[in-house]
Amino acid sequence: MSKKIIDFEQLKKFDDEFKPVQLLSIEGKLLEPDWKPSLSDEELVELFKQMVWSRTLDERSTKLNRQGRLGFYAPTAGEEASQIASNFVMEKEDFILPAYRDVPQLVQHGLPLYQAFLWSRGHVDGNKYPAELRALPPQIIIGAQYVQAAGVALGFKLKGQKNVAYTYTGDGGTSQGDFYEGINFAGAFQAPAIFVIQNNGYAISVPRSKQTAAGTLAQKAVAAGIPGIQVDGMDALAVYEVTKEARDYALAGNGPVLIETLTYRYGPHTLSGDDPKRYRTKETDDLWVKRDPLVRMRLYLEGKGLWKQEDEETYVEQVRAEINEAINKVENMPKQKISEYLKNTFKETPAGTKREIEKFEAKEAK
Repeated sequence: MSKKIIDFEQLKKFDDEFKPVQLLSIEGKLLEPDWKPSLSDEELVELFKQMVWSRTLDERSTKLNRQGRLGFYAPTAGEEASQIASNFVMEKEDFILPAYRDVPQLVQHGLPLYQAFLWSRGHVDGNKYPAELRALPPQIIIGAQYVQAAGVALGFKLKGQKNVAYTYTGDGGTSQGDFYEGINFAGAFQAPAIFVIQNNGYAISVPRSKQTAAGTLAQKAVAAGIPGIQVDGMDALAVYEVTKEARDYALAGNGPVLIETLTYRYGPHTLSGDDPKRYRTKETDDLWVKRDPLVRMRLYLEGKGLWKQEDEETYVEQVRAEINEAINKVENMPKQKISEYLKNTFKETPAGTKREIEKFEAKEAK
């Protein structure tokens, strides 16, 4: 069994010396040679495969967007350790409340990939989830998912259900009122929630230093009386172990945990017009590329004799085939009609909208 790495009670106290948890060097070596991961060799390989899957999905989704075959897309390359390793901890009965950059976790939690593509294209069927999927669609309103996660977590507690609600936001999300309300509510009721801040350094073009005077985002948890911890978000092993201990802590009845992952997005905020070259330097980009989470994990697995380049090449081709199958399925589905958009807008359709529906239905019938 691996040694515990977190003192949660200490993390409830203000400390100017917040230091990120790191277990794996950029060369793929354990920083403490005697420490052992809590994952088996097979699980380590599966975790890395999911990270490769996410990077491949990002590359392909970017191309599909540029070809006009996808709609809204927020790139994820660089955040695989933060996203996938935290999600890898969770059980299928846990409930995920993702933000718009968290589609990889949502798919790994059980959403069919073709539905993720439908959501990107604005199709209503992209939000019609299977009954067994414990999730809400990606939240576009910044920080709103934190309040929702607190409510879901309280529901688990009231029902005596041994599961957690987990959610993500970016560094910019911590400037929203919903962020504080969510962690405060969950803390007050000791609800089993895991709140993840994916600190990639920028809220679109606004650097974290302009967001807050706080030394870290993790220490914002102190005001809510809950543990806050900072972790190297490019280190998959560190993210996994921290999230695992946080989940165990929450399920033991201790309440929520706030995790800040220090990560980076290699691409723009979204593919809807953002140009990161206007506010980031090549030197900064190069610095983070040297910390690439896939390179670090790949070197670690290769050193243990668990992974080879040929394995990755074969797997990437398999993932590309799965992505092609999903996008082809979407493109062969009936397109939404304007009348259907209007029907889905209101619970009780106003008279004026009803007239518009009739007008468009007449056009669509031709």
